[in-house]
Amino acid sequence: MTNQAAVTPENIDLSRVHLIGIGGAGMSGVARILLARGKTVTGSDAKDSRTLLPLRAVGAKIAVGHARENLELAGELPTVVVTSFAAIPQDNPELVRAREENIPVIRRSDLLGELMEGQKQVLIAGTHGKTSTTSMTVVAMQAAAMDPSFAIGGQLNKAGTNAHHGTGEVFVAEADESDASLLRYKPTIAVVTNVEPDHLDFFKTPEAYFQVFDDFASRIAPGGTLVVCLNDPHAADLGERAVRMGIKTVGYGTVDAVEAHPEVPAMATILDTEVVAEGTRATIELEGKQLSVILQIPGDHMVLNGAAALVAGSLVGGDVDKLVEGLSDFSGVRRRFEYHGTVEAGNFAGAAVFDDYAHHPTEVQAVLTAARERVQAAGKGRVIVAFQPHLYSRTIEFATEFAAALSLADAAVLLEIYGAREQPVEGVSSRIITDKMTIPVVYEPNFSAVPERIAEVAGAHDIVLTMGAGSVTMLAPEILAELQD
Repeated sequence: MTNQAAVTPENIDLSRVHLIGIGGAGMSGVARILLARGKTVTGSDAKDSRTLLPLRAVGAKIAVGHARENLELAGELPTVVVTSFAAIPQDNPELVRAREENIPVIRRSDLLGELMEGQKQVLIAGTHGKTSTTSMTVVAMQAAAMDPSFAIGGQLNKAGTNAHHGTGEVFVAEADESDASLLRYKPTIAVVTNVEPDHLDFFKTPEAYFQVFDDFASRIAPGGTLVVCLNDPHAADLGERAVRMGIKTVGYGTVDAVEAHPEVPAMATILDTEVVAEGTRATIELEGKQLSVILQIPGDHMVLNGAAALVAGSLVGGDVDKLVEGLSDFSGVRRRFEYHGTVEAGNFAGAAVFDDYAHHPTEVQAVLTAARERVQAAGKGRVIVAFQPHLYSRTIEFATEFAAALSLADAAVLLEIYGAREQPVEGVSSRIITDKMTIPVVYEPNFSAVPERIAEVAGAHDIVLTMGAGSVTMLAPEILAELQD
């Protein structure tokens, strides 16, 4: 990556941009913004997908499969090539040719940082909840007529898109810590939802992982603000360190959490929550004003995310009442407790199927707790989960924690580990989780047999969840069809 080091924000030429892996959630978003700004966009992806259709419709030239000649899709070579160093191998033919032609190669974070220049940057960081919190912030700001630009790692259910070139002065985006790329940004508002060791294949130690969030806080622009969740111990600790360093910091959280961290000024306090038919009703005090919010997506973690969105929107000048209206209208993001349907009749009548991206023990615990609250509020049904572990390294690191979190369900079917960018590890399978679980669990390595296994353990009025960051999402409609039949 010799030409990578030579590239700085001052000399990135975005007139002709080629994106390797353009169909990914992050890449497709920045492509959409580039096209809206009148740039020439080309790209490639390993397979065709529904993500590529709208990009082609607005002018992107996209090849399926990776090849040297893809750099000439626009009739001439690009001025810059964008890649993900984690997902795209160094021997990718397009990367090889870019180096041969001395075309600058940058990360998506470098490109996003350039796109945000000159705007109020609201960056949402944290181990969990980035996509949901970013999405809530965007929808709230849209309701307040702020028309922010945004780039999200998921597709907003209501807007049907993951990115937008807005007319307002605010740009909202996720700040991904997995490869320390969040250190590319200079946020006006930096929100940290939580900090819990993850991506140790990159960081090696928890201490190195924690440090990247301290470094992120130190990059806040003059006059900017750090926003931390006081319910998360490590995020609260980060906030306290930032206060001592002289960084303007505010917190949000429940009453107990706010009282436990008096060193961090609380901007939003969650006074009360109640599970209701429409979702979760929360009473939030924001700078002395009591607000009533109804969130359609269940779970205490979603209430915290909503509070973060209100704080961020308020800090950049949003009308608080309008922000609340937007939050109450938020219908979710694809793969975040995403509803797929309910069985109408038969042995499984009333069973509802959902899909969620949760792939870390804390996320699994939060989603299953929310599902448990929903069946308890209904007074009937159980929680059934089909879980696909993501990455061998994460599964080995957190096998005990995964087993405890998954045991919050009533029954489970575990798929084999989805390796993604990692090679299989000899002797390691999902059994290292199932062997530690305390509920009825079926280990099913045959992907296509999972709907049948679910039908063997599910019943009427159950909540059935497919869960994980890999291919398990494809099973939600198949499980629904199996239960309906």
